[in-house]
Amino acid sequence: MEWYIEVLKKYAVFSGRARRKEYWMFFLFNVIITFVLGIVEWILGSSGIIGTLYSLAILVPSIAVSVRRLHDTERSGWWLLIGLIPLIGTIVLFIFMIQEGKYGENAYGSNPKLATA
Repeated sequence: MEWYIEVLKKYAVFSGRARRKEYWMFFLFNVIITFVLGIVEWILGSSGIIGTLYSLAILVPSIAVSVRRLHDTERSGWWLLIGLIPLIGTIVLFIFMIQEGKYGENAYGSNPKLATA
């Protein structure tokens, strides 16, 4: 949960780098929260407004952590736009997100893994 909160604290920070763990833990908690909200909406019989509001609230932090994750792999945040290409873009982004970041410093800052070790 601390990784999820950490990303929310960096709500609109697009500079720097994000570890794989930070990105994937944020992703995992988003999936869990979305699943729980879906069940709650199904029980309440609502039209999906709670899920939509959650998605809008989490949009900017999701983009920011994705850009920082790309920075960790020495790629510009503009690579995130490749996800707009159906299927191929999603696969390419997935591969970028699972790659290990550069060990030392890169153009986007120092290695976050070494800073927390």
